[in-house]
Amino acid sequence: MSMEHDYFGLVGDYWSERFQYADQDVEVVLDADADLVSTAALDAAATLIGELELVDDELRTLFVGQLDSSASPVVRFLRAVLDGEGDEADAAADAITRDSGDRDIDALRSLSLVRVDLRPDADRDGETFAEFEYGLAPEDVDARLVATIDIGREIVDVRHDA
Repeated sequence: MSMEHDYFGLVGDYWSERFQYADQDVEVVLDADADLVSTAALDAAATLIGELELVDDELRTLFVGQLDSSASPVVRFLRAVLDGEGDEADAAADAITRDSGDRDIDALRSLSLVRVDLRPDADRDGETFAEFEYGLAPEDVDARLVATIDIGREIVDVRHDA
């Protein structure tokens, strides 16, 4: 069975678009099974796309809040990309576009939102509705900082993917 949505068109097919904002080129992908997704969840996904910059800002604020704990995924990500050796560490250091005197804050502000995966079939509280993938010099550095949120935009998980 297929479903038609005003924003996404025919649901069940792979949907992907690129969005430009704040000097970022973000790929947004919708992966949904028409038999498992509701129109309300698709509407919520479309709204999230329209508010992408706002959600991005909220997540970056959350990342800053995690700098207090050396065990947080945010700090582990920063240590991996900034304190390493070789070309990737050099590329990450060169990608920091701000100089406030706090290297970690500057690195977080210099992150690029690379990709957003929308999963509208995960439409209950606590389920991964959207996954935001960030990189520092993403063309040159493989490590990613990934934040997942539920349909109510509550954080489900933050992790460092190497």
